[in-house]
Amino acid sequence: MHTPGKSKIDSSSDRITEGIIWKQLLIFFFPIVLGTFFQQLYNTVDTIIVGRFVGKEALASVGGSAGQLSNLVIGFFTGLSSGAAVVLSQFWGAKNEKSVKESVHTAYAFSIAASLVITLAGIISAPALLRWMNTPEELMTGSLIYLRIYYGGILFSFIFNTGSSILRASGDSRRPLYYLAVCCLINIVLDVVLVLAFDLGIAGVSIATVAAQAVSAGLVTRTLMKEKGGLHLELGRIHLSRRMLKSQLYIGIPAGIQTTMYNISNIIIQAALNRFGTDTMAAWAAYGKLDAIYWMISGAFGIAITTFVGQNYGAGKYKRLKKSVWVCMGMESVIAVGLIAFLFFLRTPLFGIFTTDADVVKIGSQMLQMIAPFYLVYVIVEISSGALRGIGDVVIPTIIILCSICILRSVWIMIAMPIWPVLTTILVSYPATWLLSSILFFIYYNWRIRKLPS
Repeated sequence: MHTPGKSKIDSSSDRITEGIIWKQLLIFFFPIVLGTFFQQLYNTVDTIIVGRFVGKEALASVGGSAGQLSNLVIGFFTGLSSGAAVVLSQFWGAKNEKSVKESVHTAYAFSIAASLVITLAGIISAPALLRWMNTPEELMTGSLIYLRIYYGGILFSFIFNTGSSILRASGDSRRPLYYLAVCCLINIVLDVVLVLAFDLGIAGVSIATVAAQAVSAGLVTRTLMKEKGGLHLELGRIHLSRRMLKSQLYIGIPAGIQTTMYNISNIIIQAALNRFGTDTMAAWAAYGKLDAIYWMISGAFGIAITTFVGQNYGAGKYKRLKKSVWVCMGMESVIAVGLIAFLFFLRTPLFGIFTTDADVVKIGSQMLQMIAPFYLVYVIVEISSGALRGIGDVVIPTIIILCSICILRSVWIMIAMPIWPVLTTILVSYPATWLLSSILFFIYYNWRIRKLPS
């Protein structure tokens, strides 16, 4: 992966391989987290509008089984696209322009091909998947409408994720932020028009999301087409390079599986939660939007450290690589503590934003009290796994996640729920599995990183 080659790659990437680490991390991190904020904002606005103006059944339809299934697909593809980002960042750090260009065109070709397959499979299998998740009959129609429209426009989501990953891997986290801001504004405006003015309900929210994603996909593609050097995208040259695809999938498939494992365990938990009725499903949907605040920040740190490690690994700057990991872990820990306090003490008014139903607010507050304080232990998992991905080590982290998250949670639900069929039994699986995975990642990361040159 460190093939030598002449390069015209801009020296602006030196802000990652040179300078004060904490400052450069923050410069790179803030556009990512703000971009993710805008992404979460328009998803949250969708939830608020359907919850307040369509009803709690619509809230449960959008944020329940259908939401988990859409997250599963996007999560897997995001993991796959991270393979392209890691490969590109390493070539960028090594200043190998030819391989950067090949990586860009292969990533685009793969995103188009994958979206076509998933669109067809998703639309056909949606009813069976919703029934498998024990979706209540009164929510089936709304959930099916949401899923089929979402899958119908998934090409735009894939293209935007790919283009944004390419820009971030080169050290540019600002322009993806600008495009997400535009996407957010369009989505909110269309939500209001289609749901409140045209009374399209769940279909209106779905159409608004797809339309906004189409605009953002067009913007990021246009940007890459206007770039010079290795990042320049030529539509006529989009093709799958066997060599590059193999490198990208070697990292991307385990990363996609790792992300999918989280979502699969969430789907299993969603299926268990569905047995408690609409109020619990609505509370879980609302909690998911508050919970997303932490994952927005944590995920941004994960992307930042993966790019930092990837570029410094490609440049052979191993000492800087190691130091950046501990700096990033400390920064996320401080923010996690503040966020936990914010969510914990303001949980009741925060849930009141999504619904006026007292039972839903009460159940949601219980969820937050049990899960949110344990965000802090997950910092180790996010940063160490991101760093390992940056150096191309993805197999063992995937196995750790498989055992400590997906399998353990699934076994817990299957064994414990028949014995203690209460909501607390489900909720406790989150902090327990986070704690175990953080211990395993801490041990493996420290062993693996010592094998790098000093």
